[in-house]
Amino acid sequence: MRLVLKLGSSTVTRDGALDAPRLIDYARAIAALRDAGHQIVLVSSGAVAAGRELMRATTPEPAVTGKQMLAAVGQPRLMALYGELFGHYGMTVAQVLLTRADLDDRRRYLNARNTFEAMLAVGVLPIVNENDTVATEEIRVGDNDQLSALVSSLVDARLLVLMTDQTGLFDANPRTHAGANLIARVDDVEIPATIWAAAGGSAGALGTGGMRTKLKAAEIARRNGADVVIADGRVPQQLDAIVRGDAIGTRFSATAQPSDARSRYILAGLRDGVGVRVDAGAIEALRGGRSLLGVGVRAVDGEFDRGDTVAVHDQDGRVIARGIANYGASELRRIAGKRSTDVVALLGYDFGAEFIHRDDLVMW
Repeated sequence: MRLVLKLGSSTVTRDGALDAPRLIDYARAIAALRDAGHQIVLVSSGAVAAGRELMRATTPEPAVTGKQMLAAVGQPRLMALYGELFGHYGMTVAQVLLTRADLDDRRRYLNARNTFEAMLAVGVLPIVNENDTVATEEIRVGDNDQLSALVSSLVDARLLVLMTDQTGLFDANPRTHAGANLIARVDDVEIPATIWAAAGGSAGALGTGGMRTKLKAAEIARRNGADVVIADGRVPQQLDAIVRGDAIGTRFSATAQPSDARSRYILAGLRDGVGVRVDAGAIEALRGGRSLLGVGVRAVDGEFDRGDTVAVHDQDGRVIARGIANYGASELRRIAGKRSTDVVALLGYDFGAEFIHRDDLVMW
């Protein structure tokens, strides 16, 4: 299974500094999941806290530029610690810094998706954070809860785990209501208003997200085909049980099939009047569940860019599929009908063998 694990500031820090003992427990738990055949993407807070620790700052920095400075200072420290800890388990880590603009732009979205796929295919652990150094209000995701939900959609994860400083979502604030009850499951298509009201609350001094941001993240992820679990980040050892489906924390069931959510994204980018015409061999390959290669393309219609959705026609003009272009129209005209091994020689680079990958294709 592919999953996204989000660790918030309250999970990765203790007394204002990075909590190395807890993080080594997470490294051990994640390595065990990797050894069991799971693919994991880690979304981690902690850069600002690490920056404060290194700069010996004793009070929170109120200015946005100050927080960006602390994030820039702390991010290398955070990644160095992760690299060291996961290295004990033979795992290589990679830093991925994103903004909302990267995920809203279809070309950058496709680039990011392909890079994640390449990392996961060889067992590299992507560690994601918002690119705070350059993110302005207009392009910020805003908190790592929602960033993790967007990443879960990007990589087609089946599970999103949000680790926090509570054992799950309660029907009242457990800090102020001794009789608050844990909500074990939410299966409603729409998250009930009573649950939104119960979430209340805001973040602590080190974090930017409270329980409401986790609900917003759950709403995004489950609509894109992922189950979501909110659980106690102070117990890394329970991660395996969460992945098994045990009743831990609060679980939100997905409200869409992953394939349906992916299809909606692909079709949302469709442009009128652009597409390709393919030969009989390519049609047979597509109907057999394979990707569309440039060698099967016989003509290119209209102008489109890498990341656009295009129609795939047979030689009689009938639409047989729609999918996300891995090459722009001008590039495709140069490699149409050519073998994949010739792409680099023709273009000087390549984005892979496929013009449309099978995961980015909707048959018609």
